Amino acid sequence: MTTLKAGDKAPNFSGTDQDGKTHKLADYAGKKLVVFFYPKASTPGCTAEACDLRDNFHRFQANNYGLLGVSADSAKAQIKFKDKYELPFPLIADEDKSVINAFGVWGPKKFMGREYDGIHRTTFVINEKGIIEEVIEKVKTKEHASQILK
Repeated sequence: MTTLKAGDKAPNFSGTDQDGKTHKLADYAGKKLVVFFYPKASTPGCTAEACDLRDNFHRFQANNYGLLGVSADSAKAQIKFKDKYELPFPLIADEDKSVINAFGVWGPKKFMGREYDGIHRTTFVINEKGIIEEVIEKVKTKEHASQILK
């Protein structure tokens, strides 16, 4: 699981969003970047998290932050999620899990006594120079923005 920690250089990722646009770490140079990984679009926890970030989006913009959501959902699922909840930030459709694996958030999970592999809800706050400032593993879905913008 997540081996990246504060002080590490962020992975030089490249992922495609819901509209087919490519996003790379280099695109956000000179800006802070929040990369939040979520298990599945349109599920209750993921919706609460994305909507909290949406509702505080102006605060992120005011503080020079870019936001990127990432899950292994298809572009079609990401479009539905983004449109339904009017999310103002791109959602990476990481079906091949290249970004997910680069950040080390894929691994064993437990749900209702069953073990399986999946995405661990984790957020990375990356500074203007591409260095990870913070890794949030205990995400509070309904108040995630305040965890990031302390």
